[in-house]
Order: sequence, then structure tokens, then C-alpha cells
Amino acid sequence: MDESLAIEVKDLTKIYKLYERNADRVREALRLTRKPRHTEHYALRDVSMDIKKGETVGIIGTNGSGKSTILKIITGVLNPSGGTVTVNGRISALLELGAGFNMEYTGIENIYLNGTMIGFSEAEIKAKMDDILAFADIGDFVNQPVKTYSSGMFVRLAFAVAINIEPEILIVDEALSVGDVFFQAKCYHKFEEFKEMGKTILFVSHDLSSISKYCDRVVLLNKGMKLGEGTPKEMIDIYKQVLVGQYHAGEDVLEEEMSEEIDLLENDEERTAAQKKNAAGENPEMLEYGSKKAVITGYFVTDEQGKNSNAIIKGTEFTIHMEVDIMEDVAAPIFAFTFKNVKGTEITGTNTMFEKSFLDGCKAGEKKEITFTQKMDLQGGEYLLSFGVTGYEEDTFTVYHRLYDILNITVISDKNTVGFYDMNSAVEVKER
Repeated sequence: MDESLAIEVKDLTKIYKLYERNADRVREALRLTRKPRHTEHYALRDVSMDIKKGETVGIIGTNGSGKSTILKIITGVLNPSGGTVTVNGRISALLELGAGFNMEYTGIENIYLNGTMIGFSEAEIKAKMDDILAFADIGDFVNQPVKTYSSGMFVRLAFAVAINIEPEILIVDEALSVGDVFFQAKCYHKFEEFKEMGKTILFVSHDLSSISKYCDRVVLLNKGMKLGEGTPKEMIDIYKQVLVGQYHAGEDVLEEEMSEEIDLLENDEERTAAQKKNAAGENPEMLEYGSKKAVITGYFVTDEQGKNSNAIIKGTEFTIHMEVDIMEDVAAPIFAFTFKNVKGTEITGTNTMFEKSFLDGCKAGEKKEITFTQKMDLQGGEYLLSFGVTGYEEDTFTVYHRLYDILNITVISDKNTVGFYDMNSAVEVKER
């Protein structure tokens, strides 16, 4: 193994046997059947990657892509079906909640248990105890059984143990999403300290903003296979294609080619249908209501390159698309969109009346396509997008159709400021 490498993964494969019935599992185990009673599921298929010492590497992919599986194999929790993993350095891993903890033990007892499992003596653990307790900051609960902890307290203690035992390689699997924003900030500050000390970090996250900000390199997995590795921007761009079904592994058909095919369609209606077919982030449990004199029939978002996506990079231009069928004559319909955060607070939005862009009446049978183009200045995070068509009938406000929280939009950012949106300040510091 190259001494510059912390982790070397070669042709890693993990196969699970899936049985329709437990009886089939027993028959096969006792060799009471000649033909296999199972089907094979590849959680990983021939995955290879090298992690250099001192790198911070992220692994991204959709659910079921094999992200957690590869971390468990690297840490020794799972055995591979094929391939090899070589690790050069002491690993500290923070996988799913509960891994390595005895729920009946107190927090203090679990600190000693985990430290001993990693290879520290009781004296060494005791010397690190103050740092662990200060980082976890859970007060007297450290003397209570961990089964009484909230998920947030649990992850604080688990991460405090993992981060303060001086590992050469730190492996984290999504656990930080449980802690509050202040704890997450403290953890990421520790990440930066680790990087400065030349230590290796490998972590899985759905938080693309963190991936973009902290990772030197990103590995993209999909359905157990490695689609690629490269800079965060390169891999996030491909991941966005995967999310909307416009990346085909093993083929040279990428989203650019699909966009060209869409552009060649004969009319706007066919082009819109092709884009909507791959709409991303749609909420199957959205709320809708209204008189239906006008009906919202289509909605999607495109990024600065005109590609259908529900992941927008902060600071770039994007367009919200909305299609409406006019079912009855309406005097002056108002077309609108609204962004909410995940707590339901309305953050921003606009409509054609505010923008003074469309004040005409519409006749039954007309079809309208409305686009709102703007720069994304919201902070990195998850948002919900709603649409509406309203109007006034004899001075009475009327809702024709509303779709609440219909699309999930992810804002990817490597710089967040205070509040909901960025002031985009130009900062200068000089001698006076």
C-alpha cells in the first residue's frame, strides 16, 4: 500500500441474499433444496477509491446507493463479499446512533467502553475525559443511562468521544444532522482543526452545502456503483442529474444531450412535457385547494444552465416555471410562488401583480406558461416551494388554485450569513 494513502479500497463488492419467505432461508441453509431460493442484491459492486492522508472526502448519493455500507466495511462492522480494504492509521467512526454504545450504561461508562474498544488504556481515557465532557456539554446527564438520552444528547456524546481520542482517520455517517445548529458548527470547526493537523476525514452527508464547503474531493455512488469522483462542484452537478433521472450509468447520455433532444421537440407543449417528466423534489402529500377556474398543471425549476433541477447553487440565476390552464373566464389572474423553510415560515415570494408583469384577463381554454427568473440569495439549506393562482371578483379575493409545499428546493452554499438571505456585502478593511 502506498504510504501516502490512508484508505485503499479495491473492487469492493457487497451482496445481500434476499428471500421472499423465512422458510426459504431455512431450506437453503439446511440444503433442503437444489435450486437457490434467494435473489442477490448488490449493495456495492466493484467500487474502488483511494483516500490520501490529510484529505477530507465526502461520499454522496441517493438513498440505497451504498454510502453507509462502504463506511461499515471500512470500519470493520461488515465483511465484504469481494474486494479488499486496507487502512493505514487509527480509525474513529461515528456511524448510526447506538453503534458501540450499551444503552444500559451511563455516559461515563460508555466513554470508557468506547475508548477501550479503540485501544486506549483506562489512564489514557481518564486523561481525555475533561475534553470529551466539555465538547459533549450534556451536564449531569453524563451520569445517567444513555437510554434516557434524547437523540441530540446521544449524538453529542458519541461525537465527543469520536473526535477527542486523537484518531488519524475520522469517519462520520450523517450523524451530525441530529445535533442543533450550534453543535454542528462546533463539529465542523473541529473538522477544520483536523484538516490543519493533517488528519483524514471521510464522511457521508445529504447536506450538499457542507460537502461543497469542507470536502477536498467527493465520491458519487449510485445503486452500489461508483459514478465518479472529483471536485465537489463536479460531483454535485452529476448528482443533480441523478436526482432528476437524467444521468444513465454506463452510457454516454448525460443531461446536456437530453436538453438538446428536448430543444428539438416540435412545439413548446412537447418540450414542457419532456422537462416535467423528470421533475425533481415533488411532494406526494402536498395540499391543494381552490375553485379550479384556473388550474396549475405544471411546475418545475431550472438552474442557470437551463437544466431541470431542485438543487440550486447560491449566487446563481434560476427560473421557476409554472403552467396554468384557464378553465373559465377570469378577469385578471395573479400567478404567484412562495418559499418556506422546513418549519413552515414564509421566507420570500412574489407574483405577477407585485411585479406588474401581467394584468390582463384570460378566456376559457387558454394555456399560460409563467416563468420567474431571479438570483438565488437564500442561505444554504432546504426549502419548500408553493404555487398559486388567485384573483379578484367584484373586489372579493378568490383562490382559483393553490399547491402548497409542492416542491423541495435545496440551496447549495459554501458561505452562509445571518438570517434567511445574503446581503452580498462587499467588505473592505484598511488602515485609517
